[in-house]
Amino acid sequence: MRKKERQRLIKQLLTSNNIQRQEDFVSLLDKQGIKVTQATVSRDIKDMQLVKVPSVTGGYRYSLPTQKNIDTEKKLVQTIRDSFVSVDSQDKLVFMKVLPGSGPVISSLMYQMNYSGIFGTLGDDNTVLIIGKTDEDAVNVRNQINNMLGTD
Repeated sequence: MRKKERQRLIKQLLTSNNIQRQEDFVSLLDKQGIKVTQATVSRDIKDMQLVKVPSVTGGYRYSLPTQKNIDTEKKLVQTIRDSFVSVDSQDKLVFMKVLPGSGPVISSLMYQMNYSGIFGTLGDDNTVLIIGKTDEDAVNVRNQINNMLGTD
C-alpha cells in the first residue's frame, strides 16, 4: 500500500476510533488487511503532524492538528460564499452549483474536512456532488452548506 493511501486510511481510523497508542494503529490497520510496523506508523504520525489530545475516557488519544482543520474550514466557507450558485439534495446526494473553476476546490476541501456523514465528493468545473452515507446525512450536509452561507 502506498504511503498516501495508508495515511488517508489513518485519518479515517482517527474519526471512528479512540486511538491512544501507535500499536493501536498497527492493530487497526492489520484488521483492514494492511501490514505495517510500529516504526512505519511512527513516521506516518510525524509526517501527518498528528497530536495527542485529552480523551473523554481518560488518558490521551491521537488527533489531527486542530489548526489545519480550522484553516481548511475557513477556506471552505469562504470559497463556498464566493462561488455559490445553488444547492439541492435528493436521497443520499447533494448537488451544488458553483461558479466556474470552484468545483474541484470545494470538493477537495470538503474531503479534507473528513466530515463523518460524507461518503465522498466529486467536483467538476462548476458543480460539486456530495454523497452522504445516509439520506439524513445528505440533508445535514445541505443544511451545513446553507449555514456556511448564513441562510437556512
